[in-house]
Amino acid sequence: MSTGTTGSPRTGPVGVAIIGAGVISKEYLTNLTSFPDVKVHIVADMFEEVAAARAAEFGVPASGGVQDALDHPDVEIVVNLTIPAAHVEVATAAVAAGKHVWSEKPFSLDRESGIGLLKTADAAGVRLGCAPDTFLGAGLQTALRLVARGDIGVPLTALTLMQSPGPESWHPNPAFLFQEGAGPLFDIGPYYLTTLVQTFGAITKVAGFGSTSRQTRTIGSGPKAGEVFDVTVPSHVSAIAQFANGESSQSIFSFDSPLKRAGFVEVTGTEGTLAFPDPNNFTGDLTLTRRGSDEPEVIPAVGATSTRGSGVLEMARALREGRPHRAQGEMAYHVLDAMVSIAESIDTGEFVSLSSSATAAEPLPEDWDPQASTLS
Repeated sequence: MSTGTTGSPRTGPVGVAIIGAGVISKEYLTNLTSFPDVKVHIVADMFEEVAAARAAEFGVPASGGVQDALDHPDVEIVVNLTIPAAHVEVATAAVAAGKHVWSEKPFSLDRESGIGLLKTADAAGVRLGCAPDTFLGAGLQTALRLVARGDIGVPLTALTLMQSPGPESWHPNPAFLFQEGAGPLFDIGPYYLTTLVQTFGAITKVAGFGSTSRQTRTIGSGPKAGEVFDVTVPSHVSAIAQFANGESSQSIFSFDSPLKRAGFVEVTGTEGTLAFPDPNNFTGDLTLTRRGSDEPEVIPAVGATSTRGSGVLEMARALREGRPHRAQGEMAYHVLDAMVSIAESIDTGEFVSLSSSATAAEPLPEDWDPQASTLS
């Protein structure tokens, strides 16, 4: 499938539309309105009054419905921040309008719609990018450079852990996070699985185990506080994965634990163990324990610290430069394939082999600067 390497005929900052003015849009807009190499032209939402308020908050000149964003002549990249169930529908409409698309994770909810979106974009000659872009942050980029340099020897295994009581205590509208396309596997899993694929390469097979502690949950804050909603997916998932070169990983993704532990990624090689920073964040120190040493070495992250939206910027610069962008749709689909396979393993009790593959992205230059003006 196409990597979208054809250069854009336009020059200057890349025009962007935001579709979906919910909670996550605030962080995206904080960053995208500060990057000189992109220009946010419009914020859109099915609730146009919500879009108008968000546009006004960040000084974006226009707002409206989804079609207004797709019809905007200066928009080159649509940033799709809708709920997971709408990701493919909105992305497909944007592709039909000739726009490149950056989507929040997950890429899709099933293999069929994900493959269909990849093929549709390939035929249209437009690019697909997808969160998480946290692997472009200073923390994970530093970790990936150290592994590639051989600081832990030959990488062999990984252990990842994210557990919490669940987001219903703080999220104002959390029901969708406990339904199809979410749960801890699909909501949190992409950060950890993307990090593992960037470290080891493609996943070949997985096994999963899942459970649900409570059939309903109660919203704990905001205007819907006290409302009860159904839990329709596993709220605790354990998974193991094997990679193409023989490496393996063990992971826990849980919304069932009163004890909060997150951001735990350890990669062990023949010569040491490297503790990565939180893959849901963009920076953080690393800890390297070398074979034969009792003293861990703390290594500070090196590189850019901008947060969500960094992948949109990197994609925009790649458009202008006529090169592949790093947070590829094919990578996001491979992670989706892994999560669907884990869910299938939970149901069948068997290992599931993946039909997709992906290649780790080239590291960013250490001096990559989101605040630089490179396209004027």
